[in-house]
Amino acid sequence: MENPHAYCVTATWEGRRKGKISAQEIAPPIEFSTPPEFKGDPGYWTPEHFLVAAVASCFVATFYALAELSKLEFLGLELVAEGTLGKPEGKLRFTEIILKPTLNIAQHRDRELANRLLGKAHEGCLIARSLICAVHLEPLVRPVEEVLAQ
Repeated sequence: MENPHAYCVTATWEGRRKGKISAQEIAPPIEFSTPPEFKGDPGYWTPEHFLVAAVASCFVATFYALAELSKLEFLGLELVAEGTLGKPEGKLRFTEIILKPTLNIAQHRDRELANRLLGKAHEGCLIARSLICAVHLEPLVRPVEEVLAQ
């Protein structure tokens, strides 16, 4: 890459199975633990949540950029992302992440464009492209008329 970008974080151990992650000029630091199923404390972010959150936030940011460039009017986007662990080849790792965006659009005529942009965001998300596991997209596009009818 001609102009490489670097992102640096610092993780510190805080005792037991807990720690903090921080980055310069970003506040606040985030406390984390291993998941309860791995003897961690409940109620904390986990490295597993961070990974799924990285994919989700990248998808949302990528979609927003594409929608802005395409002048798509949308009223809201909510994304549920779910990562699944498995043991292929006997080693625990993420086996898949499913992205379920619900996009509310202003005009029914924009449904095709909205679906196309969701697909492009899926393909363009650099975090998802950097992973070994499959990342699947299950989009739902709802025109304002459908949203108001509920």
